[in-house]
Amino acid sequence: MNRTASALRQALQDNMNEPEGPARNAVAERLVDEAGQAGDTALLLDTLFNVLSAYNFSSESEKMFVPFARVLRMWDERPEDFDQYAEHRLHWMFKWVASGMLDQPDIPLASVEKWHAEMEHRYRVAGHSERAVRQSEFRIARDTGDAARAERAFAAWLAADRDRMSDCHACELHTQGDWLNRRGRPEEALETWRPVLAGEHTCAHEPHVVLASSLLPLVRLGRTDEARAHHLRGYRMIRDMESMRATVGDHIEFCALTGNEARALEILAEHTGHFAPSGDPLSLLEFLAPVALLARRLTDLGLGVRRVPGPAGREWTAAELSAHARAEALELAGRFDRRNGSTVVGDRVRARMDAAPLVERLPLGVRAERLTVPRPAPAAPPAPASPDAVRELLATARRLTEDPAPGVRAAWEAFARAAHGREDGLDPLGRAELADHEAMERVAEPAKCVEGFRSAALLYEDAGHPAQAALARARAALALSFAGRAAEAVAAVEAECALLRGLHAEGRAEPRSVATALLYRCRVLRNGVDDGPEDAAGALAALEAALDEAAAFGEEHRAAGRMVSGRLADVLQLRGELALEAGDPARAAGWFGRAVELTDAADLAWYAPEARVGLARAAMACGDPETAVAAARSALEHGAESMEDAHAARVHVLLSEALTATDRHGPAVEHALEAAHWADQAGESATLGAWARLTLGGALHRLGRADEAASVLETALPDLEQGHGDGQVVQARWWLGECLAALGDHREAAGQFLRAASVAQHWEDQRDHAVLAHMAADCLGRAGRDDEAERAYERAEALWRGLERPEAYVRVLRARAWLAARREDGGPARARELMAEAERACAAALAAAGDDEARELLRGELADTHRQTGELIVRCCEDAPGDDEGAAEEAYEEGLAHLERAVAVFAEGGPALRDQRTGAELAAAWLEVDLGRNAAATARARAVLAEYGDAPEDVARARRAEAENVLMYAGRESASGV
Repeated sequence: MNRTASALRQALQDNMNEPEGPARNAVAERLVDEAGQAGDTALLLDTLFNVLSAYNFSSESEKMFVPFARVLRMWDERPEDFDQYAEHRLHWMFKWVASGMLDQPDIPLASVEKWHAEMEHRYRVAGHSERAVRQSEFRIARDTGDAARAERAFAAWLAADRDRMSDCHACELHTQGDWLNRRGRPEEALETWRPVLAGEHTCAHEPHVVLASSLLPLVRLGRTDEARAHHLRGYRMIRDMESMRATVGDHIEFCALTGNEARALEILAEHTGHFAPSGDPLSLLEFLAPVALLARRLTDLGLGVRRVPGPAGREWTAAELSAHARAEALELAGRFDRRNGSTVVGDRVRARMDAAPLVERLPLGVRAERLTVPRPAPAAPPAPASPDAVRELLATARRLTEDPAPGVRAAWEAFARAAHGREDGLDPLGRAELADHEAMERVAEPAKCVEGFRSAALLYEDAGHPAQAALARARAALALSFAGRAAEAVAAVEAECALLRGLHAEGRAEPRSVATALLYRCRVLRNGVDDGPEDAAGALAALEAALDEAAAFGEEHRAAGRMVSGRLADVLQLRGELALEAGDPARAAGWFGRAVELTDAADLAWYAPEARVGLARAAMACGDPETAVAAARSALEHGAESMEDAHAARVHVLLSEALTATDRHGPAVEHALEAAHWADQAGESATLGAWARLTLGGALHRLGRADEAASVLETALPDLEQGHGDGQVVQARWWLGECLAALGDHREAAGQFLRAASVAQHWEDQRDHAVLAHMAADCLGRAGRDDEAERAYERAEALWRGLERPEAYVRVLRARAWLAARREDGGPARARELMAEAERACAAALAAAGDDEARELLRGELADTHRQTGELIVRCCEDAPGDDEGAAEEAYEEGLAHLERAVAVFAEGGPALRDQRTGAELAAAWLEVDLGRNAAATARARAVLAEYGDAPEDVARARRAEAENVLMYAGRESASGV
């Protein structure tokens, strides 16, 4: 059955609100057919313009030409069928068609120029400015490589007046900045784009495209923080927009040139449909070139055999995709160049595909699979080191050990590489030291490690170094403890410590050897405690005794050398770790702090970054973030080069959290980014990486960078839900909901709050559950989902009442009142009832309040309830149908009475509620103006002005500005005799 014209128009409106894509296009086509059968010319034009718009903003833009020719023919035959709006849309879409022809390489250039001339003629006849015509000419010249003509057209475009046919200001600025960037003037391009990036000029596709276009210019200018922000913000905007194929390519290109190939692959995987040849070929070309670049980068990194996303129908390796995308891009570019009679398109495509990385790495903070790059094939083995060279390397390693200095481990590694297979050239002690070092390198294989240390001990004995032999056996005991053989390890290390004590007494063992063995003993006993022995108390007591003995020996012999101080610091660090685990962070901070002091005094700051990390952790637990910041920074300064990736990530997260606690959110973002990067490098994206991204998302959120924070939190959530606690999941959804609300996506924000509330509802403390339900209700109301909002408010109200938080459930009642006021059937009456209930509840709670703080809070809520009641009464009257002056005056009088009560109650609160009181005072003044009481309104406004004087605060300036407006309107009304 054919639909009525009214039903067709509703279907047309509904379809315009659907997402871009073939589904929307198909409905638009059916509506054209139905309108044609209905015989309604105006409706037919509406459906034709709708299908043109749908095609233009989709992957099927090449379909525009036929319906546009039909509309143009209708205009030429019967212009009287076009009202003013239809005529405007015809001329507006002329630009789309002329531009779309240029994007089709099979349309001859002569035809493109002909349509341009036709557009120029029709615009002149219609009395439009030349601005859009010159912009069209500029694009023809730019894309065909006629630089001189492009510059002339560009200048003429900017000189012409803007009118109704001009592209939106944001789109114009994008094209202008893009030209400047192509001409090698990136600073000017970014300045041109600034109003779009700042949100001063926007449209349906901006700043989306400008954000992407700005990425590489920003990186080239060293403004990498801005580039990162634009990627996080921009990609999230366009990822679901089908017409953004070329812009997706810009983001892939950015990632491929900044060490983020893994991120680029994830973006590509979301958009494999863009390989389809439909739509304008130019956007396909601008997608294929970055894909070819990415695939080439992967191949260059040795990942050519890696499976990657590609065109449907088969599987692709990076090398295969590189060849395919490059060939397709060059073939398509060749078609454009043949049509244009130039090489400008092909040259640009080759430059993009062959580009070299701009930076080695630019951490983005979002989740990306780690790319394991194969190690390069080993080079030809170097010529064997001479015996003298080996002995020299050994001497260096011994010297750095004797007087500890950074690089000691690297020195032993260099010696081991040179000496491997040439042991015969070493003296007996050198052979023992080589075996000792090689055993240390096998720590991941405890059994072989134990065997290696025991072999080294025998070599030390043969070399006449019993103390070194005992130390090697003590290291074997430590390896045994890591293998879970606690009792055997304890017995072995006790024996070696006793032996070394005896050798020291005889003058045959240096203090540092004894200190080292005593430290090993503590670590063996610590490992036994961690394994959970049956006699846990006894094991802990033995460890405490061992720590006491080691500390006493270290304090006694600190003058014997810097290494003794280092070993003593290690012992103190162990004490700190035990105190922290026991829940005594203050005591732990003391031990860690003493360890740091010792190493600093001995010029061994590089030796003990772990003590600094421990101090930072303990300080955070004590509520001393400033100390934590200093300690964590010092740990990174002195030990970052020696830290493993996962450990570096943990320290950066710790530092980020400490900085956040001191309100230094910018630096907190930097360290959270580093944490996420190193966690990903360590292969811990789902665990440590998710924690880092949660920290990063929170820091960005606190800085008000909602779009970036949302991008980060969205990638963190799946990992948080899989392997982290409920608290972290709730926090992530809470922050994400707040970010989405700030971005105006209230429906999705409500979804995040409700998901978080569904977790928090099972917690013993129901405050978070109540807050989340309340926030969800607010967002549902802003999204126009009133029934769902009402249910969420009722849930929040019940929770707040259960928690005995009257100020909170009063706010819910007020919110429900405003929600009810929107309903037509009895809504205003119900809204008044809810406001009255809020007033009674607040007054009762104020009367029962037991302390000054509670009374001040409730007094403010009671006054605000009076204020909102007055505003609601006036709003309901103004929204009511009809024009009953008597009812309006009555509502204004009633509203004014409530506002005066609000002023009085705010006044009772004294200076703390001054800003709220003056706001209510000015609201009352406006009602006085509406009621014709201009003298009273003027008096209120002047009182507010006198109260604030020339105070510089934002609230003061706002109050003064509003008071001046009241005075102006009151004076104008008085002059008119009202």
